[in-house]
Amino acid sequence: MQHIEVDIMKRKLPFECLIMDSEPVEVRNPFSGQSCKLEPDAVAVYDSIMGGNMTGNYKIVQKGCDWFRKYFPEEYMILLD
Repeated sequence: MQHIEVDIMKRKLPFECLIMDSEPVEVRNPFSGQSCKLEPDAVAVYDSIMGGNMTGNYKIVQKGCDWFRKYFPEEYMILLD
């Protein structure tokens, strides 16, 4: 648990979002079916990206994708590329 808190403190979120989880979560790409585990802050950003896609808020999508490429490049390739 402490490991997650330390990692989250090192990563500034790209926008305000609600972190609901306290442990890593398995997230699946709805198109490819591939999945990977994400830290709680990454789940919150991923959920915001997906919501931004559905609502047409491409500013959130772009900021979120940029953040993912910086902090989670492998997961970005699996979930968002």
